[in-house]
Amino acid sequence: MNFTVNSQVLVLNASFEPIHICGVKRAIILIVKGMARSEQDTPNFLRSPSTVIPVPAVIRLVSYVHIPYRKKAYSKKHLFLRDNYTCQYCGRSGTPHELTLDHILPQSRGGKSVWENLVTCCQKCNTRKGDLTPREAGMKVLNKPKPLNSYFYLHMVRSKARDNQYWRKYLYYE
Repeated sequence: MNFTVNSQVLVLNASFEPIHICGVKRAIILIVKGMARSEQDTPNFLRSPSTVIPVPAVIRLVSYVHIPYRKKAYSKKHLFLRDNYTCQYCGRSGTPHELTLDHILPQSRGGKSVWENLVTCCQKCNTRKGDLTPREAGMKVLNKPKPLNSYFYLHMVRSKARDNQYWRKYLYYE
């Protein structure tokens, strides 16, 4: 597995519970500030003329952070995660550049930008549906849209990270 500055790092709470994923840059800042410790390093290093820093794969916060159960804020990234990067009309998978968001009840008809009214959609289906409801366009939503909560987000992180050898033992695979 190649690691770069853009690689992802698993963040554990002080209690070793996985709570977040951040970039290598953010992880190193947390370590340097004394807010986190590296639990698992990669074989790679970041080098400067005066310093050599191991690239972390997993960090643990020094202090416990209480994370209340709550809905995640709506974002394009979280919506794509919830829908597994799959168009909710035709079932086609895609990359973030190939996918869009669609309001089931169009905004022009009073549809809100909330979890229950948004789905991942490919550009072809979005063009076909346009300013219509799925029923009017002769389309069907494959999965009922639901809010993304913290536990569901963690489940998605676990499923995406299944093959990351450094994260496995922290995500209860071993």
